[in-house]
Amino acid sequence: MANGKFVSYLRVSTERQGRSGLGLEAQRKAVADYLNGGRWSLVQEFVETESGGKDDRPQLAAAMALCRLHNATLVIAKLDRLSRDAAFLISLQKGSVKFVAADMPEANEMVVGIMAVVAQAERKMISQRTKAALQAAKERGQKLGGFRGSKITAEARAIGLEARRSRAKDRAADLMPVIEDLRKEGITSLNGLAKALTARGIPTAKGGAEWSAMQVSRVLEAVQN
Repeated sequence: MANGKFVSYLRVSTERQGRSGLGLEAQRKAVADYLNGGRWSLVQEFVETESGGKDDRPQLAAAMALCRLHNATLVIAKLDRLSRDAAFLISLQKGSVKFVAADMPEANEMVVGIMAVVAQAERKMISQRTKAALQAAKERGQKLGGFRGSKITAEARAIGLEARRSRAKDRAADLMPVIEDLRKEGITSLNGLAKALTARGIPTAKGGAEWSAMQVSRVLEAVQN
């Protein structure tokens, strides 16, 4: 049973299919059938006319950005509508966007599961090598243990600050298309933009439901910097 926020992504391979709606209605119905029941909301639907062999798709990029803004799940009718390229599916996972295919709801968990199994195997091998190295050192008479604490250096602080700035800049980039649309509607003040973002249900960076003028100002500043 579907719960939470969803962004729908529909794709056809030719302009003729896009104009006629051929294939779109079937995909739309598959998504609707999957969402049927539960407590869910559809934030927006995106339609793309593009070959499945290409990964550079602006509508998919926009759909993923909206998913990140709303912490929503990308829902598609069929797994092959997203991509036949396994590497692209993995990159989608790395992009912090949850997705589900209506024809194979377990696919998301399957991909994550495979990645988890590989990571677990790597961790196990590293652990075994570490234990073997420690045992060899002990047999040589090397003293193990000692102070295990660490100090946070200025360099580590700088790296952490840069990471936070990078995340803020990435989120600001996702938000700018929405802000530009609001500006085209005549909403230009910080207070007006804050109220409009709140009305659209887009969470703040910390997950809050209500935007302030200061938060909007920080988003604009992050883009400029």
